[in-house]
Amino acid sequence: MSSVLASETPSARPLTRSDYKTLSLSALGGALEFYDFIIFVFFAAVVGKLFFPAEMPEWLRQLQTFGIFAAGYLARPLGGIVMAHFGDLLGRKRMFTLSIFLMAVPTLVMGLLPTYEQIGIWAPLLLLMMRVVQGAAIGGEVPGAWVFVSEHVPARHVGYACGTLTSGLTAGILLGSLMATLINTVFSAAEVLDWAWRLPFLVGGVFGLLAMYLRRWLHETPVFAEMQQRKALAAEVPLKTVLREHRGAVALSMLLTWVLSAGIVVVILMTPTLLQTVYGFEAATALKANSLAIVFLSIGCVLSGVIADRIGAGRTFLVGGLLLAASSWTFYTSLRLHPEWLFPLYAVTGLFVGTIGAVPYVMVKAFPPVVRFSGLSFSYNLAYAIFGGLTPMVVSLLMKWDSLGPAYYVASLCGVAMLIGAFLIATKR
Repeated sequence: MSSVLASETPSARPLTRSDYKTLSLSALGGALEFYDFIIFVFFAAVVGKLFFPAEMPEWLRQLQTFGIFAAGYLARPLGGIVMAHFGDLLGRKRMFTLSIFLMAVPTLVMGLLPTYEQIGIWAPLLLLMMRVVQGAAIGGEVPGAWVFVSEHVPARHVGYACGTLTSGLTAGILLGSLMATLINTVFSAAEVLDWAWRLPFLVGGVFGLLAMYLRRWLHETPVFAEMQQRKALAAEVPLKTVLREHRGAVALSMLLTWVLSAGIVVVILMTPTLLQTVYGFEAATALKANSLAIVFLSIGCVLSGVIADRIGAGRTFLVGGLLLAASSWTFYTSLRLHPEWLFPLYAVTGLFVGTIGAVPYVMVKAFPPVVRFSGLSFSYNLAYAIFGGLTPMVVSLLMKWDSLGPAYYVASLCGVAMLIGAFLIATKR
């Protein structure tokens, strides 16, 4: 596995005002882009009623609606690989700006689309097309953002930079949840179905274009600029080099992405529904607790990045994995007897899910700069498409066997995180 090459940003200098501006604009753009990607799921029920025939059975309508949502995940690997290819050859900044444009425009279009009643079968087809473009965009945005910020800051602050960016991405989920709550509070169910469902998409599209404009003020990373000056860019297709020379880095990055996807998909995205169906909480209570958990998750991402800078990623995963296993197990097993513990337990569990903030710290250091974008993007997007898609099904099957299925799954992945931590310590990586 290759380590960071000598062309990295010097580690001696402190963070400057320019570094903080880069981190702020990157995290803001990431939050808005993730909001655009995730907002669909909060209005899936309304979209299903409007974009499919009224006479269609409810189960089939729901299946097709979530199929369109899932198409965004399936498009991630292809979009990420293509954008990473050009990111390694033409520059990080260009692809970083293009990804948010490719997210903002489809989101805006989705808010303007005619319904099935107006244009028939073209309505769901256009919706699917927009969702695929969104998936391609997020596939380039997440790994591109990690590479972009890590190559701007001094080497001893890479963890902080990646943790801050990851915190911005998770904040996008919170923005989506808050927007859905606001829309459903301010407008009646009839108004939401009639026209108000369009507002979150229109707002997301406009703010995405604003974030794209703000990214004009960012500069190309010093690492890429130096490679360009020395004519040290990839001599062949970057992904070919990754698959030939960096298979160990790919395997490690895919395992880390599995851990990351388990934390986000199970604890953050699936648990609000489980709180209602399994534990009997009201929807409003479950969503409020989830919002609190996301706030603590965002804090945890930054903290784990800072800790990784200080003591290394290996120890961070070892301790963080153990704490997440303990907190998540307590959370899922205690709520039946102690429903009043919901908010503090979910907050603490969200904080320790923030251990994932150290994941990109390892991934950006696992690949040399010349193929970094391609290596990280291929590993992350392929693993997320597999594990992000399979996790809900695996957890659902586990729950048929035992209602504590989510607890078993998260605990297992915490074990994987701890093994990775032990490996990183043993190999002094």
